[in-house]
Amino acid sequence: MKILVGYDGSDAAKKALKVAKMHAKAFQAEKIYVLTSLVGDSQEQIRSLDRAEQDLAYAQVFLKEEGIPCETKLLTQGVSAGEGLVNFANDNGVDEIILGIVKRSKVGKLLFGSTAQYVILQAECPVVAVK
Repeated sequence: MKILVGYDGSDAAKKALKVAKMHAKAFQAEKIYVLTSLVGDSQEQIRSLDRAEQDLAYAQVFLKEEGIPCETKLLTQGVSAGEGLVNFANDNGVDEIILGIVKRSKVGKLLFGSTAQYVILQAECPVVAVK
């Protein structure tokens, strides 16, 4: 079993990482992929790069302490975060995607989009949403 965690360092993402660790142990996962997707122009990406690398390093240590195989990836494609996660999952035969979610108003979803909503609707594998 391969598990993908969409990770941005937020509290919701840390909760998703904990669930991924539980699932990895329960289902003897082959590997957990922890992905952060940066979108925006190159200047925004440069500012976010150090933070994203620190977040991924934390996730890797968190899982490796338990002996869980983990691979971290920083996606810097020109697509939305949700699209990047779904594409990666499809390309790598991921069996489950785990995302931390934060409740937003309808207006918030309209203005900022919803990565979780996109992934839930477009992914070919099961998606677990963690609050």
